[in-house]
Amino acid sequence: MKMNKLPKINFIGNKEKIVPWICEHIPNDVNTIFDAFSGGASVSYAAKMKGFKVISNDILSINFLLSKAIIENNKIILNDDDIILIFSGKPKKGFMYKNYSEKFFFPEECMELDRYRENIEKLNSEFKKALAYSLIRRSMVRKMPYSRFNLPWNKIKQLRDEEYSYAKYKRKRAYHNQSFKEHFLSNLQEYNNAVFNNHKQNKSFNMDIFDLIPKINADLIYLDPPYTGTMNNYFGFYGLIDEYIKNKKLKPFENNFVDKKTAILIFDKLFSKLKKYKYWLLSYNNSSYPTKEQLLILLKKYSTEVKVIEKEHNYQVTGKTKKTKNKEYLFIVKTKK
Repeated sequence: MKMNKLPKINFIGNKEKIVPWICEHIPNDVNTIFDAFSGGASVSYAAKMKGFKVISNDILSINFLLSKAIIENNKIILNDDDIILIFSGKPKKGFMYKNYSEKFFFPEECMELDRYRENIEKLNSEFKKALAYSLIRRSMVRKMPYSRFNLPWNKIKQLRDEEYSYAKYKRKRAYHNQSFKEHFLSNLQEYNNAVFNNHKQNKSFNMDIFDLIPKINADLIYLDPPYTGTMNNYFGFYGLIDEYIKNKKLKPFENNFVDKKTAILIFDKLFSKLKKYKYWLLSYNNSSYPTKEQLLILLKKYSTEVKVIEKEHNYQVTGKTKKTKNKEYLFIVKTKK
């Protein structure tokens, strides 16, 4: 019997470890949840598991495809014929080879990625494509030191040298040098097993949040925006994968919550659009800007029923370094309909 479980994602800011705590605070009269910044899909997946109708959204295409694969998708998985197709043919000198050889991967690795992309586009289902791209994402991230695409090539090569890695960190990190295909196949069953039917019409979107809000009705909106002032440049970390999917260079998106100078304005703009949702849940932490007190002031402009709870949440940053004084906040808002 297969177990439905969120597959391994490797996404900075993922809420997987504190999802149970977040879900404890979903009111009993909620049927539909709108996960507006779905990221690694941990909250959307938990909500789907609990039987809610889930609407997920993320501005990164690869996060949208992940949600399409395991939130919107109720039954389609990758079969043996799909796998044969994905890995068929010869390496190709395409977009990745021309733009990112010896920037993030070796030339022969880029040619493999170009081949896989061309084949994924031949799959006969959008859900199969979404699953395949999600597995390629997992493979790319596993081969990348620190799991993000913002390191210079000389550092990547150095960290992929197993002898150097062992001498410096006492770990060879051999997975950096496993092939994309090996990573894909070793994660395939886990991703296929994550697909299940909760008998709701779940839907995934890939839009700027300010464009999408007018189109979405739900009982509760969950907000997990990039935490301003922390490691939150998600296009810088994962935009390469979006470019790979789109097969072209992309510009960083706007409304990205990166700039401290505009953070309060963008939060206020966001909150001003949410009056139609009965409940709001907002995740944030004590290392970010605006502060807890500033966010409370903003939220109380739009509701008299606002509270905040907190939880110590230790998370790994790089290597063996941990932030031990981090507190995760959950702001709970109820509006008058």
